[in-house]
Amino acid sequence: MMHKILSILLENEFGALSRVIGLFSQRGYNIESVTVSPTEDSSISQMTIQTKVENENIVEQIKKQLYKLINVLQVQEIGIFPHIEREILLIKLKLDHEKIKDVILITKIFKGKIVHITNKTIIIQITGTNKKITDYIQIIKKKNKILEIARSGIIGILKN
Repeated sequence: MMHKILSILLENEFGALSRVIGLFSQRGYNIESVTVSPTEDSSISQMTIQTKVENENIVEQIKKQLYKLINVLQVQEIGIFPHIEREILLIKLKLDHEKIKDVILITKIFKGKIVHITNKTIIIQITGTNKKITDYIQIIKKKNKILEIARSGIIGILKN
């Protein structure tokens, strides 16, 4: 299975998002993450979908099916070209006063920041690639109890 990232420009109209998502569910393609927001032109939205497929032919099928949708303006597979991708993680940990120095050190190494702290919990923000976020979670869960995780899903943009 291969991870693929599709960047889709679509008209910012009622139902456009659900038609794209519906296409994936009707064809049996899994969406690992989806993010949507308006572009600099408020009539157009950019959707970034991360999916997992068995081969390249399926990606081509998905792209062809997306272009058949009336509100879709452009579809690009950004993972095959030089690009920048980011994801945001908010993670809430149980505050363990004996392990706080380790948590701060690990967070500093991952260039994260503490965004909220109480006597019982600490909330940390990490920004980076999907792999960086996953690596941070794997390491931090060995050091502290994770109470809650919120991940944004991938956003991406081509370098050229």
